[in-house]
Amino acid sequence: MGLFNFFDRFRASRIGVQSDRSPWGDFYFEPVSARSISGMRVSADSAMRLAAVYACVRILSETMASLPLVVYRPRKDGGKDRVTDHWLYQLLGKRPNRYQNPFEWREMLQGHLALRGNAFCQILANSRGEITELIPIHPDRVRMELLPSGDYRYRIRDQAGSEIVLPRGEVWHLRGLSSDGLIGLSPIDLSRESLGMALAAQDYGARFFSNDAKPTGGWIEFPGTFKDPESKRVFRESYQAAQSGSNRGKVLVLENGMKFHEVGVTNKDAQFLELRKFQITDIARLFRVPPHMIADLDRATFSNIEQQSLEFVMHTMTPWAERWEASIEADLLPDGDALEIEFDFANLMRGDAASRSAYYQSGIQNGWLTRNEARISENLNPIAGLDQPLRPLNMVEEDDAEEAEKESDASDLDTSPESDQQLRLRLQKLVESNAQRLARRICKKGALGSNEINLIAQTFSLPPSVVQGWAQGAPSLEDEPALARSLIQLGIHK
Repeated sequence: MGLFNFFDRFRASRIGVQSDRSPWGDFYFEPVSARSISGMRVSADSAMRLAAVYACVRILSETMASLPLVVYRPRKDGGKDRVTDHWLYQLLGKRPNRYQNPFEWREMLQGHLALRGNAFCQILANSRGEITELIPIHPDRVRMELLPSGDYRYRIRDQAGSEIVLPRGEVWHLRGLSSDGLIGLSPIDLSRESLGMALAAQDYGARFFSNDAKPTGGWIEFPGTFKDPESKRVFRESYQAAQSGSNRGKVLVLENGMKFHEVGVTNKDAQFLELRKFQITDIARLFRVPPHMIADLDRATFSNIEQQSLEFVMHTMTPWAERWEASIEADLLPDGDALEIEFDFANLMRGDAASRSAYYQSGIQNGWLTRNEARISENLNPIAGLDQPLRPLNMVEEDDAEEAEKESDASDLDTSPESDQQLRLRLQKLVESNAQRLARRICKKGALGSNEINLIAQTFSLPPSVVQGWAQGAPSLEDEPALARSLIQLGIHK
């Protein structure tokens, strides 16, 4: 019996049997799947036999896993601070469970989402309510069960075949596109016919080349007739046995005036190669991955690859990241915790060295980026003294601009020669105007640091040491008029 089993398995592997239901086959151990019109049984696992599907899933999974995860805490002034000492950051960014690192964990879950439309993790928490582990669960082993109350729970089948029931609070369910809000739709099931045709074409190509790149069909011309259907069947089976298996390629001998006619349909006539190329584009469309990222460069040029890469970030990865962020904040954070989760796309948008240089130069010169922030973005350590934003000398704040305009207008109107007394009065007004502007700026900022001391010294042409001595006895920074009077005295009696 063992010998017959061996030959049956060998025959099945040679002819490409897809549903071996024998005791030694995998049919009863594979996930339930439907057969497409092309005759292929399509499931998430069988679809991965297609190189284009595997490449798309790998690109989505690896890109999602490589994005840095950042946890923020919002501030009242509209800014936000990075948080690294919260248990959620340690969970998602350092060790999601005892078996996997963050990259492997996110790669697996994104693969489940891309292929099956759902990803599940069992939630393990400590006595303080902090989540300590997220254990992935294969989607094929999970079944959602609706309760009479309108709630739902999850039935999970383990490898031994037994079932456990978990309430929804102990399962983190990350859904893809859903039609009922409970279960995500499987892209493979929705595209069964397209993928089935691709699998059928792939298997046909493999069988074609295993037959020495010759059509497998043909017909025999027989000038006479068989005496009965049984003799015709015996001849056909004897012919097939003589030309298949180990006898394939041997010389064919026909009797009684028989002639063999080979089928004349070629791969070119059937547009086999064109079909295979279309299927690659069709699969890339299914996963919304630019074709050039899976090595389909038929329509790629130097001018459009960069734009397609940006569109991949904006229209493919950004929705996936938003789906992760919304699910984490809604299902893993306790109510009332104002933390925000964000995946950082900066590395994907870096561009070349020239583009990054122009970006940093624009930000530093216009004052919305400090030099140390640019250094940190380039993985360089910060340097002391480069934390203050720069501002062009020809750009001032609105209040300062109005005063400067008034002074300019006044100086333009008075063009007559000035006496010594007029010059002293004019210089006094200039000192008073500058002192009031400096006082307003210092009080608004609420600090009298080294930058302000240097600015006062430059304005009044004083040594910084003199201004530092004045700063030690300066009035309160909350009393703007008193500070302005003190600055006037400093500027006049220098």
